[in-house]
Amino acid sequence: MSVAILGAGNWGTTLGLLLAEKGITVTLWEFFKEREEELKRDRENKRFLPGFPFPPNLGTTSSLAEAVSGKEMLVFVVPSHTLRSTAESLKDCVGGEPLIVSGMKGIEEGTLKRMSEVIEENLPERFQGKVVALLGPSIANEVVRKIPTAVVAANEDTRVCEKVQNIFSTSYFRVYTNNDIVGVELGGAVKNVVVIASGICDGMGLGANTKAALLTRGLAELKRFGLAMGAKEETFSGLSGIGDLITTAFSKHSRNRYVGEELGKGRNLDDILKGMVMVAEGVKTTHSVKQLSEKKNIDMPITSEVYNVLFKNKKPEQGVYDLMTRELRRENW
Repeated sequence: MSVAILGAGNWGTTLGLLLAEKGITVTLWEFFKEREEELKRDRENKRFLPGFPFPPNLGTTSSLAEAVSGKEMLVFVVPSHTLRSTAESLKDCVGGEPLIVSGMKGIEEGTLKRMSEVIEENLPERFQGKVVALLGPSIANEVVRKIPTAVVAANEDTRVCEKVQNIFSTSYFRVYTNNDIVGVELGGAVKNVVVIASGICDGMGLGANTKAALLTRGLAELKRFGLAMGAKEETFSGLSGIGDLITTAFSKHSRNRYVGEELGKGRNLDDILKGMVMVAEGVKTTHSVKQLSEKKNIDMPITSEVYNVLFKNKKPEQGVYDLMTRELRRENW
């Protein structure tokens, strides 16, 4: 089998190494030619995953047409804000009917579309409804070290989910299937907003009580949001819901938790982002989720406060106070 991984960041590289280890021929596409030349020369991704050399069956290219030519599966792992342009560029050079997989967590700004929707909108019509979302609690730094991990492959068509499940599953990377792609994608995206809030709590030095309350009520927001968008409630009790939320809220490798932590320490958002090599998708997702929640009249107080801290210069301490002193109510999600 031959596969193209579109995006040579830490997650794209990790998935490329995983598939190559299974004997699959992998082409890793890097947008920046100078970075691709580094990958080709070093035979490892020293920028994101130093110490994990590329096997002979993992190649690199900066040519998108070359990357996808003759491939049986295309895996999108680019930053969400570059997905549309990447997919548009593929429209005329994707031959046959390769499996299409999205390993991305985000909601596109402006259109407010899920990642699979953006891909399908820009690929030929024969790919409509066939994009599989491969998401869940999967810190790349752990997967690449073969620490046991479980994720979910989601699409309404069980057969295409099972194909992706069989291709990616290993003794340390277990893939489940799920027919609720809406819920799986929204869980993976919206939890990053709550994770930023979790990081703010860490940066402020708040305790376990605070974090437990935040994550519990944050999960309630995920469910409210998901149901309003047509997802199934039970999906948010799964890997791409509470599973992903727990992992990224506590992991030292979580970019979104890091952004929140630095905000909680009093740093400016622009300064935080300028100092980061990787993209924290939760920042852009917060803006999109806030727009959708207002459009559909969904009660999302945590999201609103994260938005205010990120974009309205609200002090984190004031955000916590305003959440804690809202009108009292019964506990229900």
